[in-house]
Amino acid sequence: MAHELETFANGQTAFASAKLSAWHQLGQISDDCMTAEEVMSKAWLGGWEVRKIPLQGMEITDRGVTKVDCPDKFMTVRTNPETGATEYLGIVGEDYTTVQNEQVAEVLNLLVDESGAHFETAGSMRKGRAVFVTMKLPEAMKVAGVDLHDLYLAATTSHDGTASLRVDATPVRIVCANTQRMAYQRSQGSYVFRHTSNITAKISEARQALRLVWKHFEAFEREADKMINEALTMGEFEKIVAQLWPVEDDASDAARNNAKQRSSTLRYLVRDADTQKAIKGTRWAGYQAITEYLDHYAKAATAEVRARRAVTGTGADLKARAFDLLAV
Repeated sequence: MAHELETFANGQTAFASAKLSAWHQLGQISDDCMTAEEVMSKAWLGGWEVRKIPLQGMEITDRGVTKVDCPDKFMTVRTNPETGATEYLGIVGEDYTTVQNEQVAEVLNLLVDESGAHFETAGSMRKGRAVFVTMKLPEAMKVAGVDLHDLYLAATTSHDGTASLRVDATPVRIVCANTQRMAYQRSQGSYVFRHTSNITAKISEARQALRLVWKHFEAFEREADKMINEALTMGEFEKIVAQLWPVEDDASDAARNNAKQRSSTLRYLVRDADTQKAIKGTRWAGYQAITEYLDHYAKAATAEVRARRAVTGTGADLKARAFDLLAV
């Protein structure tokens, strides 16, 4: 599955990230935290001037060419940030209100209300039809006071009428289409701004709705706390690994060797790796060992393939199953 990020004729990719590069190794990486203005510039999202223009059809017959107006449908277009050309984005209804990329960033700024959050990533996908902007929140989710998980507010919208402006609170850092889908799956709360309403007037309502997010995160922390306070023996861990990666009785020698190597790596991660030192011997350590294996150790043709698999398809499914099997 491709990252779907937009690439311009000059070779630049419409993606920006604060301090950390993404698995696709594309776009612009800033040395410091980004402001709204900086994230718009670095991700090539500024100055698009998304707008509606009248839609016409053209009929060609023996009698000649006839132009037909479409009074209840409009075309959305933008100004290409590199060339300045007007480009088609989509078809929308007469009640559709365009939302500028700058407004998407402004919504996040208004929601966090100068809390210390900063812009983390932003990008354009599907040739400008969809965009995303994320902010990293100042406080991480803390499991049993020792295991930290960063949290983000992610704003996503489309300019072709296929999606409203949506804000999600999620532990997933959006860097492409794949991680956007995962962010939706892992979202602990969201709010949708319709493209037919006054978006800035809805900020207080959205802020109130997103307050419920923290209750969801607290519930997750409670589940993780139970796991971190419950012992896990090596025998129990190996049974869970066998359930996640079953080996058939008639498996080939190659498959058996792969399973043996995987088990060896997982034993190291859960028992000896520094990453599990503070939570060693717990069910939470078992879960973290499995996610670390999927993200960094599972065999893959390239690092890009491994990273993509970790957030989509079998990788994401295995993480979810592992959590269920290790939950108390």
